[in-house]
Amino acid sequence: MQLKIMPKKTPLSAGRVPLILFLCQMISALEVPLDPKLLEDLVQPPTITQQSPKDYIIDPRENIVIQCEAKGKPPPSFSWTRNGTHFDIDKDPLVTMKSDSGTLIINIMSEGKAETYEGIYQCTARNERGAAISNNIVIRPSRSPLWTKEKLEPIILQNGQSLVLPCRPPIGLPPPIIFWMDNSFQRLPQSERVSQGLNGDLYFSNVLPEDTREDYICYARFNHTQTIQQKQPISVKVLSVDELNETIAANLSDTEFYGAKSNRERPPTFLTPEGNASNKEELRGNILSLECIAEGLPTPIIYWIKEDGTLPINRTFYRNFQKTLQIIQVSETDSGNYQCIAKNALGAIHHTISVTVKAAPYWIMEPQNLVLSPGDDGTLICRANGNPKPRISWLSNGVPIEIAPDDPSRKIDGDTVIFTNVQERSSAVYQCNASNEYGYLLANAFVNVLAEPPRILTSANTLYQVIANRPALLDCAFFGSPLPTIEWFKGDKGSALRDDIYILHENGTLEIPVAQKESTGTYTCVARNKLGMAKNEVNLEIKDPTRIIKQPEYAIVQRGSTVSFECKVKHDHTLIPTVTWLKENRELPTDERFTVDKDHLVVADVNDDDGGTYTCVANTTLDSVSASAVLSVVAPTPTPAPIYDVPNPPFDLELTDQLDKSVQLSWTPGDDNNSPITKFIIEYEDAMHEAGLWHHQTEVPGTQTTAQLKLSPYVNYSFRVMAENSLGRSSPSEASEQYLTKAAEPDKNPTTVEGLGSEPDNLVITWKPLSGFESNGPGLQYKVSWRQKDGDDEWTSVVVANVSKYIVSGTPTFVPYLIKVQALNDVGFAPEPAVVMGHSGEDLPMVAPGNVHVTVVNSTLAEVHWDPVPLKSIRGHLQGYRIYYWKAQSSSQRNRRHIEKKILTFQGSKTHGMLPGLEPFSHYTLNVRVVNGKGEGPASPDRGFHTPEGVPSAPSTLKIVNPTLDSLTLEWDPPSHPNGILTEYTLKYQPINSTHELGPLVDLKIPANKTRWTLKNLNFSTRYKFYFYAQTSAGSGSQITEEAVTTVDEAMASRQVDIATQGWFIGLMCAVALLILILLIVCFIRRNKGGKYPVKEKEDAHADPEIQPMKEDDGTFGEYSDAEDHKPLKKGSRTPSDRTVKKEDSDDSLVDYGEGVNGQFNEDGSFIGQYSGKKEKEPAEGNESSEAPSPVNAMNSFV
Repeated sequence: MQLKIMPKKTPLSAGRVPLILFLCQMISALEVPLDPKLLEDLVQPPTITQQSPKDYIIDPRENIVIQCEAKGKPPPSFSWTRNGTHFDIDKDPLVTMKSDSGTLIINIMSEGKAETYEGIYQCTARNERGAAISNNIVIRPSRSPLWTKEKLEPIILQNGQSLVLPCRPPIGLPPPIIFWMDNSFQRLPQSERVSQGLNGDLYFSNVLPEDTREDYICYARFNHTQTIQQKQPISVKVLSVDELNETIAANLSDTEFYGAKSNRERPPTFLTPEGNASNKEELRGNILSLECIAEGLPTPIIYWIKEDGTLPINRTFYRNFQKTLQIIQVSETDSGNYQCIAKNALGAIHHTISVTVKAAPYWIMEPQNLVLSPGDDGTLICRANGNPKPRISWLSNGVPIEIAPDDPSRKIDGDTVIFTNVQERSSAVYQCNASNEYGYLLANAFVNVLAEPPRILTSANTLYQVIANRPALLDCAFFGSPLPTIEWFKGDKGSALRDDIYILHENGTLEIPVAQKESTGTYTCVARNKLGMAKNEVNLEIKDPTRIIKQPEYAIVQRGSTVSFECKVKHDHTLIPTVTWLKENRELPTDERFTVDKDHLVVADVNDDDGGTYTCVANTTLDSVSASAVLSVVAPTPTPAPIYDVPNPPFDLELTDQLDKSVQLSWTPGDDNNSPITKFIIEYEDAMHEAGLWHHQTEVPGTQTTAQLKLSPYVNYSFRVMAENSLGRSSPSEASEQYLTKAAEPDKNPTTVEGLGSEPDNLVITWKPLSGFESNGPGLQYKVSWRQKDGDDEWTSVVVANVSKYIVSGTPTFVPYLIKVQALNDVGFAPEPAVVMGHSGEDLPMVAPGNVHVTVVNSTLAEVHWDPVPLKSIRGHLQGYRIYYWKAQSSSQRNRRHIEKKILTFQGSKTHGMLPGLEPFSHYTLNVRVVNGKGEGPASPDRGFHTPEGVPSAPSTLKIVNPTLDSLTLEWDPPSHPNGILTEYTLKYQPINSTHELGPLVDLKIPANKTRWTLKNLNFSTRYKFYFYAQTSAGSGSQITEEAVTTVDEAMASRQVDIATQGWFIGLMCAVALLILILLIVCFIRRNKGGKYPVKEKEDAHADPEIQPMKEDDGTFGEYSDAEDHKPLKKGSRTPSDRTVKKEDSDDSLVDYGEGVNGQFNEDGSFIGQYSGKKEKEPAEGNESSEAPSPVNAMNSFV
């Protein structure tokens, strides 16, 4: 570990020296460090950083934006050409250029037409150091023309014949997507018998009667303008032989009747392509699509083979029921003859397609920017390939090299520009153009000639602190042109430090492989070139390592006793150590029996749970050491017994037979303490790389006192030995003498190599670095290599040190790369590393899903469909599609700032999903976005839809007010969720007599605008039960119930009071009560003897199917469902004792659809499960009982 302290005494990471992108020299070119202060001072020619695509199809309904962004020092100015001539934007009021940018904005939305601005545009960015140019950007407005009007005659043909329905879509820009649907906008089903060809025609291998229909419609979708055009419907009628002859007989002569031939089975023939052979040409990197469609009866099956070769496994796909063969990322190796075979039970035919793969130009070596110093030499190399071979041409500052100003330092040699003895006037931007008949490539590369005196970028007076016997790395980041030479000095005087003791790295870093106390001091870094000199001083302090000089020892103690572990630490006097005790590598238990002082851990009243491994850890800011001991807890021994203990440590360690990769270690065993030694454990310490840390080396049997040890290169070894018996392990022996092995090349490479982009234009290569022990020698570095997986580019490599990450900039977005990382040191290279695959950075998707349409399933569920986004436009790993949907706000809600949007994400490449939990009779809006690892793409255009009406919820309240002798008034509040337009209310009511029997049911319809209703001509002193619910066009909603009683007649009440006060009436009631008591006693006696009592007889005589049986498990009465409370009262039913309103909960909730037990979503977001809800039963007619009388009701009937 090394600590680097900046002048302000701010500590930095102590793991490794932070990496600065240092200067390196490659092919006589300089690399400018990415230091902000340095970049502010350096001039730089222009570089195009962003531009519109070469083939730029615009939407004629929107403003035209042609991008051109560039950087340079000083900032560049911009100009444009159109169709090869200067484009004066000042003369066109519709054209403006963005500030500090070359991007053009053409305002055609206010006036003007897109066709006026069709043409070829090119941007030039220029400053005093040169001029960079963009690609030729071809601007074309998208077109979606209408179908040509045509009269289509009905097609009548015989069952079994073949048929081709032509589409012939209008020519648009870009070409439309073709599909066949009917008048209901439903896609026509396709199969091996019926399928759509690549040209859009609909092919029938043989027709069947079910193919008869009058609405075969070909649709053309123009995605760029989001428009769909349709062809006139085509009518097809398939007749049997008899039906066809009857049709012909009505119109033709008798000689033109059909026989049954067309309905017979026949061998295949091709509908497309025609003949036995055809040719196909495709460009490298595109998708090769080959098609064969055959007719025949029975329907033929298509097979594909490649003559003299095999189809590529990972790039071959079969589409359209194997009628289409597709090969993605096609290359020149895919050229050849492909054969499609159509076969049915009556025979087979084949067709040979000769495929030729051509190639637009592609890079083999793209020219790179050169930063040279005056008098340097350099080269620009531009190599491209293609079929046919592309022609290479050079431009200087946008002017063909043949007519550009002469430069004596420049020489053109085909694909190479050679520079000799350059001067500052040689700075320019060069363009390489590689073109053939299929396209072109254009690359800008500047030559920047700089004359800069040396600068040192490392902060002055930086303090480095290092533990003795470990490496020390002192930074000296620098820049200069010409490339400065670096020298290091120690102290105020003395000669430059040489390579015999020190390692001088190309990036200016000074490495001291094994820092000693005498290495402490001030070091000076001096950078020189012919323009000047710069120097910087840093300070190095060497600290003593932390050591545990008294380690805790193994202990065996009896339960209830006290044990003490000692841990004495020696450390550098300028460092402050912290000592921590651990048990089983965890914190000590929070128990007062454990006490820790400066050097000791004491455990009092030891129990069995205290046994285990105790570790003392000593930490400083620069290093850490630890030592462990085992505590064994045993039962108390009643009588003295022999002392059994772990062995004493071995001693007298000696090294002999010292070779490069092996050494022999011998030792003398210590006392075994009455328990035989079973084995010896040998450990080693690497004083050079990990001083104070001991590692397991090997184990040998307890009868052996020597061991032959295998060694690694460039390690300063020390060994120690421990003995082990049945009671545990001894303390370590004293360390042996040190033995330093010779250096060698690494024998392994870094692991966990990965390549992931953090930005759309970079590739971040990471790896797990080798440890100092694994380095096998000084000067450990890593050779990082990469190239595009699907290209023919050669490997690009860079050598770095003291890092575990390298960033490749300027990569295309989300492109697969092959990566390898190889270790090397001053002796040589490790074995060839394994190649792994990574990807450059992802970017947000560019295209929104198209053809978004919604199908409303019911009032709470809708299904959304969309077309998948092309893979190339996703620009990353496809995560899925995300639907944003929200309900339109009412006028009272529009004042709210926040619109509650709901989101559903459908994983993978799904193209449809379900939206559950919608509110009935509502307007919703949605859009769809594609999602990759970077985030969401643009939203599709908003789509609106309406949910149909649903049944309403129950009225919010129902109250009975103003009862009179013969009338009751009902008041209510409308449903809280009408779920549509209320059409009316339904009120049903029936009387209940004193024996709880129900009278006739009255049904009454009430207008929807009423909230109060008075019922007249009712019976006085009578209880009524009411059932009330609302209705929409979708049906009846949940009902609410209530009971009320009309008032009592005053005269009758008076008579009742008079009778009740008479003595004879009181006596009669007492007699009746006594009789009831006797009858009850008799009933219970008969029941206990197995007889039937009156209630039982009543139940047996009037069996009701709704009476719940007694539970089989305990013989008790079954409980009555709560739902019965919402039914109309019937004979024998119980009446609620209170006047509370009973209202059913709404069944239409998102919980029921999505997260309930019976409802869940498929992985595509579609809903599965039953759409069920509890629905209140209609009031019953008549007076039949719906509920068995309970014993309590039986008692009430007697009273």
